[in-house]
Amino acid sequence: MTMRVFDHIEIDELDRRDRHLWLLAISMIVILGAGTALLMYPPVFGAPSDPNARMFQRIFVGFCALNSLFVVYLLERQVTIRRLRRRLIEEQRRNAELHTKASKDLIASLPNFAHFQDRLAMQFRRAVNSREPLSLLVVSLTPSKTSTQPGEIETALGDAVKAVLRKLRAEDSLYKVRRGVFAILLPGLPRTTADCFASRLADGLADVAGALSRFSFEMETMSYPEHAAAAHEMEQMARSRFGEQEVDDGSKVVSG
Repeated sequence: MTMRVFDHIEIDELDRRDRHLWLLAISMIVILGAGTALLMYPPVFGAPSDPNARMFQRIFVGFCALNSLFVVYLLERQVTIRRLRRRLIEEQRRNAELHTKASKDLIASLPNFAHFQDRLAMQFRRAVNSREPLSLLVVSLTPSKTSTQPGEIETALGDAVKAVLRKLRAEDSLYKVRRGVFAILLPGLPRTTADCFASRLADGLADVAGALSRFSFEMETMSYPEHAAAAHEMEQMARSRFGEQEVDDGSKVVSG
């Protein structure tokens, strides 16, 4: 129980603990070196008639110089390490900002619900005329409650969108219905194949979410002609699934 208490260190206190440890180590080296020098001084300089006194005095001076140089070296290393650590933290912060910005730009570049309606109507007419299947996959992403910073949420959603885009075929297309909800049109895929695609996509999203579960997700598929006889039925599913909220109004299209 005692070890658990002393081993528990908050992440915000690591720098302060590290600084205290360095100061303690340097202080102990100075104290031990000074104490040893004081103990050595009387026998070295107290007997000048000793034929070996000159050699012992040189050893004493060398010991003091070496101890002083070692302390200066430790101080210089500590200053250098702290400078490099600050630079590393600044670089990590800059990389995180760039990652967050890239995620925001990626999500903003996705086509919105209006484009989804147009593409769905076109693909549905093509499926009816060619008697080919058409599937719709709706994905809902919910950020983890531990992600409290807006940047963390945007990064998690952006990484999830990247995972989805990597799974798309050239003829597939991804749309942003609203924040956290995306629709994927899968031309030519029947229900069974769409379910297999959803399973592979779920594996990819689980890998991106990671052990910390940065986000959770839900998916639902609808296919023509198994479940829908008209395009508006698919549109209604994309609009109403996973909560009633206002749909997005973007203006760009992204395909796989």
